[in-house]
Amino acid sequence: MSTATYTVKGMTCGHCVSSVKEEVGEVPGVTAVDVDLASGNLTIQSDAPVDASRIEAAVAEAGYEVVTP
Repeated sequence: MSTATYTVKGMTCGHCVSSVKEEVGEVPGVTAVDVDLASGNLTIQSDAPVDASRIEAAVAEAGYEVVTP
């Protein structure tokens, strides 16, 4: 089991959270998605590490941006 956390920029409401959860949840290998609106944190769980670019692409598809450290 692998866990990764990202920061998503631009979410302002529950619909934003739902959109991100839906898109990221469709990434192959992702088994669980948690999004915290207040902090912007996106936490995913997967059976094996998932390429960060796939997560970033899913977040972009939802209309938001992953903040890179």
